Amino acid sequence: MTATVVLDIGKTNVKLALIDADGRQLAERRRANAVLRDGPYPHHDTEGIWHWMLDGLGEFATMAAIDAIVPVTHGATAALVDDDGLTLPIPDYEHEPAVPLAQYLAVRPAYADTRSPRLPAGLNLGRQLAWLATAYPIEFARTRHILMYPQYWAWRLCGVAAGEVTSLGCHTDLWDPARQQYSGLVDKMGWQDLLPPLRRAWDTLGTILPALAAQTGLPAGCRVVCGIHDSNASLLRHLGGSDGPAVLSTGTWVIAAAPGKPLDGLREEADMLANTSASGHAVPSMRFMGGREFAELAGANPVSCDAAALQRMIDGGTYALPGFAGAGGPFAGRAGSVAGPAPVNDKERCALATLYCVLMSDYCLSALGADGAIVVEGSFTNNPHFAPLLAALRPGQSVAVTDDASGTTCGGWMLAHWGSVPRARSAIAAPLRLDRWVAYRDAWLHRLN
Repeated sequence: MTATVVLDIGKTNVKLALIDADGRQLAERRRANAVLRDGPYPHHDTEGIWHWMLDGLGEFATMAAIDAIVPVTHGATAALVDDDGLTLPIPDYEHEPAVPLAQYLAVRPAYADTRSPRLPAGLNLGRQLAWLATAYPIEFARTRHILMYPQYWAWRLCGVAAGEVTSLGCHTDLWDPARQQYSGLVDKMGWQDLLPPLRRAWDTLGTILPALAAQTGLPAGCRVVCGIHDSNASLLRHLGGSDGPAVLSTGTWVIAAAPGKPLDGLREEADMLANTSASGHAVPSMRFMGGREFAELAGANPVSCDAAALQRMIDGGTYALPGFAGAGGPFAGRAGSVAGPAPVNDKERCALATLYCVLMSDYCLSALGADGAIVVEGSFTNNPHFAPLLAALRPGQSVAVTDDASGTTCGGWMLAHWGSVPRARSAIAAPLRLDRWVAYRDAWLHRLN
């Protein structure tokens, strides 16, 4: 039996998945995505992930003949490498770069050119790179390649350096989505020669290095695929035509994508952006850190809520008002608060977190002008009330829930089998019509002003 391995690095967790030729998951391994603080700045535990991954590949090699490995990762992250490896640790994008913001703003392209909103900390990758070039000039001068995070893992596996548009086009300030070319920042900073040739996300870059094949037991001909930004992986299954659905990709970040909608409705102050799809098209998008905000509201002992707890929050006039993550989103800079009677138990805390995430998702979809079908994929598909509550707020639009709680893994598999789409099973959510739910949404919106 042949199979594909997807390395799926999210901001919170790392997953290694073994998927057969029909798109069915055979096995998976998970670990936390830790941020290390033992270096010059908070950085990703790349060596920890690397050795954990190799162990997993060795385990999977006893279960199937692995014919391809596909890296899928979160955005706003890049690696500086020379021929021997990293020249600097890979920064955590939640770390505030130690370079005056005004200095970066002087070279940063206009929003109209990049559709990349100004974001806090290192969420604009260009700011991270400008800081590293200034603060660590010796190490930066040694750098041979700037690799986006998926392509860093592909490079370690096969030794071929590549660039790819989905990570470059993810609020980096490095990419012009309308023209599908590098932005003026790359020229200003002199980074052209450090950015390797662009390849398509589904391209095979090479085969696994012989030493790694020997170490893990993988076939010598195992392909290493270029890889993709995670929310764009989630979008792949739904990009069949011009009238494709809006997609809510849910996880640490909840990202609403509205393929086919115009870019001129995007607003920088609302953290609206144009991502770039794997096929090289600008995709109007909006997001908030929903998974983390849910965890903040649900508390240390999250439990499932029920319709009765949801109704109590609505009847009591308890509102969660953004934001609770401090990392971008349409209400960046606001301190989150709870108005009205506080939840009294874990069920009510979960109910409030659910209501909040539904309202924020509805807000983003409306801001993007998403007026057709909606598909929910990712971790929120495990919440039985999320899609039904959203459907009740959007009459006339179908809200479907995919069968796969990790659309990123599905998208990764698709890259290794380009032209094939695994059988998509989705269910239309029946609206959950709680009393005064629409009025509650309207009152929540009024409180935002």
